[in-house]
Amino acid sequence: MRLNGLGVVYGMTATLSVWKPKVEDREIELSISQVWVSSGSYKKKNLQTIEIGWQVYPQLYNNDKTRLFTFWTNDTYQTGCYNLRCPGFVQTNRNIILGGAITPISVFGGRQSELDILVWKDRKHGNWWLSLGNGDNSLVGYWPAELFTSVDPADEVSWGGEIVDTHRFGRHTKTQMGSGHYPMEGFGKASYIRNLASIDINNNLQPIPKSNTDTQISKYYKVKNLETDNEPYFYFGGTGLSTHSGVL
Repeated sequence: MRLNGLGVVYGMTATLSVWKPKVEDREIELSISQVWVSSGSYKKKNLQTIEIGWQVYPQLYNNDKTRLFTFWTNDTYQTGCYNLRCPGFVQTNRNIILGGAITPISVFGGRQSELDILVWKDRKHGNWWLSLGNGDNSLVGYWPAELFTSVDPADEVSWGGEIVDTHRFGRHTKTQMGSGHYPMEGFGKASYIRNLASIDINNNLQPIPKSNTDTQISKYYKVKNLETDNEPYFYFGGTGLSTHSGVL
């Protein structure tokens, strides 16, 4: 789900359900649920982005655990990094481990585990702050203002899932997205993102207007927009190549 055309964006909120999708090619492939706060574009080669969420990325972490991550780039992914793997993000809370395993994860047909994300721009110093959860110890740290030139403010916020497909086996990957189940299965079975809002220049939460929603590989991964009590949210995900996708 992409939200643009707002003119200016000074942050966003989201709540992500947390799952452990299967990743087929452990050497390269990954599966992600995340948010983006960005400015610029690939086409103009001036994309700058802040990204937060959870991922299963065996090549990076040497296992298939679901992990909290942050990422940033200021030059269309030519540089930048995950977590604290390069200078950039300044962590102020050592009780939260960037890149750490998230427990518990959601149970299929049972209790749902969630990750609350809040990103906002400090108007006085220009830093972009990250908060996770709703407790007194939720503030994690910030991306310094000097990292970015065009994310001041941002012009787009996005929420959604992502996978990498290497086509290593001469076909589409079996790597799952979200819970590994399709949106139509609903709560407790499909992955979701809720509590969607952008932040304006006065640090007020703004409900999101109708947004662009799409999947690039629709027969393997799908998305379904919903709204309850004026709160927009969506289910997303899928099996990858499998008997359930009808193309194995």
